[in-house]
Amino acid sequence: MAGQLDGPRLPAAYLQPGSSSFADFLASQAPDLLPSHQPLPATDASHLAPHGTTIVAATFPGGVVMAGDRRATMGNIIAQRDIEKVFPADEYSCVGIAGTAGIAVEMVRLFQTELEHYEKIEGTTLSMDGKANRLAALIRSNLGMAMQGLAVVPLFAGFDLAAEHGRIFSYDVTGGRYEETAFHAVGSGSLFARGSLKKLYRADLDADGCVTAAVQALYDAADDDSATGGPDLARRIFPVVHVITADGGHRLSDDEVAQIADRIIASRMVRPDGPAASLT
Repeated sequence: MAGQLDGPRLPAAYLQPGSSSFADFLASQAPDLLPSHQPLPATDASHLAPHGTTIVAATFPGGVVMAGDRRATMGNIIAQRDIEKVFPADEYSCVGIAGTAGIAVEMVRLFQTELEHYEKIEGTTLSMDGKANRLAALIRSNLGMAMQGLAVVPLFAGFDLAAEHGRIFSYDVTGGRYEETAFHAVGSGSLFARGSLKKLYRADLDADGCVTAAVQALYDAADDDSATGGPDLARRIFPVVHVITADGGHRLSDDEVAQIADRIIASRMVRPDGPAASLT
């Protein structure tokens, strides 16, 4: 028994109360594990890694929808056809990634752990603004890599339990945080996706209508941006779609998204440029 008590123990830092930020704890105890502390040559390294592209988000009465295409590129090469770019951050929020895929995925994992760590330490969940601020800090810590071409620009969305409605936040590479109204898009196809949503979005859309508008926007982005992947009918690869309401978030199944994509493609056979918006 005495031998067991004298065995290896956790360092004192692991047993003392401190910051509710897991990222701050990691920076002090094991900074080499942070994505931003990986050594890189002092040159543009953007060509070394796959990049994720287009993410869209839109609110509807009672929640928010986020959708992302499945393509990752390296220059003019398709690096991956079925990458996932939208992830749950916690029960009531999700994050979509655009930019350097590997660093972005590591940042999402750290963000997920950050929110879980805070909840365990404080006994409550972060507010929606608190979550958005924590993600901004993680992006800011990646600024050195961003200056070398390995930028990450996520899109964050969730249901605000206090305000009782969906909210969307965008960022720049310096960690600047901006709240968006109604809808937003990031990534190489974002210009075309936002243009599509301007045409299709209405404040009174229900969840299904909002999902359809988001998938339509990704289709329009893929139509004009070679780095954005459209629905792949041969391989049955479709966008990743998350819906978040007061009951929590969930990812739509591939079959559910496939039904929406099949309807959109069938309608585009008649009208290739997509549905027309009313002039009134």
